[in-house]
Amino acid sequence: MSWKIQSMEDYAVAYQKSKKNPNDFWADIAKTFTWKREWDSVLSGSIENTDVKWFDGAELNITENCLDRHLKERGDKVALLFEANDPNEAARTYTYKELHETVCKTANMIKDLGIKKGDRVCLYMSMVPELLISVLACARIGAVHSVVFGGFSAEALAGRIEDCECKLLITNDAGFRGAKTIPLKNISDEALEKPGSKCIEKVLVHKRVGENVSMKEGRDIWWHDVYDAASSDCVAEVMQAEDPLFILYTSGSTGKPKGILHSTAGYMVWAAYTFANVFQVEENDTYWCTADIGWITGHTYITYGPLLNGATTTMFEGVPTYPDAGRFWEIVEKHSISHLYTAPTAIRALMAHGKEIVESKNLKSLKVLGSVGEPINEEAWNWYNEVVGKKNCPIVDSWWQTETGGILISPLAGITETKPCYATLPLPGVFPVLMDTEGNEVPFGKGEGNLCIKTPWPGMTRGIWGDMDRFKQTYFSAYPGYYFTGDGCKRDEDSFYRITGRVDDVLNVSGHRIGTAEVEDAIGQHRDVIEAAIVGFDHDIKGQGIYAYVITNRLGDESIKAEILAAVTKHIGAIAKPDKIQLVPGLPKTRSGKIMRRILRKIAAHEFSNFGDTSTLLDPSIVDKIKEGVL
Repeated sequence: MSWKIQSMEDYAVAYQKSKKNPNDFWADIAKTFTWKREWDSVLSGSIENTDVKWFDGAELNITENCLDRHLKERGDKVALLFEANDPNEAARTYTYKELHETVCKTANMIKDLGIKKGDRVCLYMSMVPELLISVLACARIGAVHSVVFGGFSAEALAGRIEDCECKLLITNDAGFRGAKTIPLKNISDEALEKPGSKCIEKVLVHKRVGENVSMKEGRDIWWHDVYDAASSDCVAEVMQAEDPLFILYTSGSTGKPKGILHSTAGYMVWAAYTFANVFQVEENDTYWCTADIGWITGHTYITYGPLLNGATTTMFEGVPTYPDAGRFWEIVEKHSISHLYTAPTAIRALMAHGKEIVESKNLKSLKVLGSVGEPINEEAWNWYNEVVGKKNCPIVDSWWQTETGGILISPLAGITETKPCYATLPLPGVFPVLMDTEGNEVPFGKGEGNLCIKTPWPGMTRGIWGDMDRFKQTYFSAYPGYYFTGDGCKRDEDSFYRITGRVDDVLNVSGHRIGTAEVEDAIGQHRDVIEAAIVGFDHDIKGQGIYAYVITNRLGDESIKAEILAAVTKHIGAIAKPDKIQLVPGLPKTRSGKIMRRILRKIAAHEFSNFGDTSTLLDPSIVDKIKEGVL
């Protein structure tokens, strides 16, 4: 690929071209893909008017670029590697030819159920190959896929089905996840009893576990009863560049989840470009992103990005600690994984089990390590670098969002100099700015502020499904003419960017802006601290005080509080010392591992009513336990 960056000199040239001649820059990249009709314009519209279009007038189908165009040269190459929850179950592989055939059969099966271009299809499945296959099958026929993570409740599933008026639900009888079996069909049945779910006409059920489940006559169909009869010849639907590709729901701090909409052509180009350049995957590498396809990471960096580049992508059904904490490392060794892309939450969880279990495995195949989902703390970064990567694997600490479609700021593996906790530099085509509290750009150079993006990039969301007013209010009202990410950010003397956390997670203590991630990182330096979460609370003198919720190996030992204060003073300064430290048995986390800080803020303020939507919490009971010990 002529557009793959191979040095910092290449990066500088690409970045400048993307700034001075964005139309030419993106046209050159787009021309390397398969189009049924080329575009009338590369970029039209503006962030200011929220009417951005990429490659408008073009016609294509993204699955032809993921599958068909690889068949001649890579037909027998493994496209998808599946590792089951049970380590004793044999791994499954699909070559590009096999994946193409399976996607076509599944697409025809879905069409036979009455689904046509523009219809929405909800996928509520465990991490089995049929989930990825169903995603591509929907795209093949022009149906809009909306994947709901298989850990969500019936109520959450119903709300998402209702919001985008899905006609078809695809699910499993049940799903394996660690030592648990998730009753997906039963949860689906409960969701479909709710009035808003009446839009569902058919339910396609894939048998994974072998559970006895109820099947409603006329509505529910077993996958295996109709799959074999489906034709393996499926002509790809012609899609307009701006036609919807998928809707993916993301929680807002208030209100119902937002259905983030991504269109076809711009997302395709961005997914392919960012995957190739950030990870630097080579032809014979085996890449593994540990995310779930229920999240944007699984869309872009398990499914579309790798397949657009003709790579081998890996799916894992289970969890990092089942049947023991060596599972990740066993998979790396077993399949000679070259690229591992995972979350700080997983890294910290595995850190707690010590380095011996890592060192007992052969991880010499690893070339690149990646971090995604939240700012990684320095202790976890160093452990990842030293214990897992043996200081031989560059760490790509990537920053992006559901709304951005793909990575915006990240080191390029083996090319960009890395620095713990820094996402480093923006990709070509991404022009970040830091905004001060008055709405002015912070002059370029060292500084900090609210992170905004100045110009459109191909992968950006096209809106919130069915609610453009909310879209404009959420992302474009705070700083008119800019996309507001909602994150705070620091830029150092090397122009490297460090995400400090959500803006509402940046505290103003005695006039000093203190990022919660920084304080959490400092507390995490203490050897007996497992995890910490920081929120602000009203303080008579400081304006905002700092409230720390801390999980330690010494729960109940109040003497550790003084040691934590000393650690914060050492790593940041006395100004950042928490005013209150509550030792807690756990934190309120979503199933994707993110801490629901709005609950912690309410508890710190002794506001114990109206916690909002807690359906996404992994363990809702932890909220009551924290309330009982509030200071």
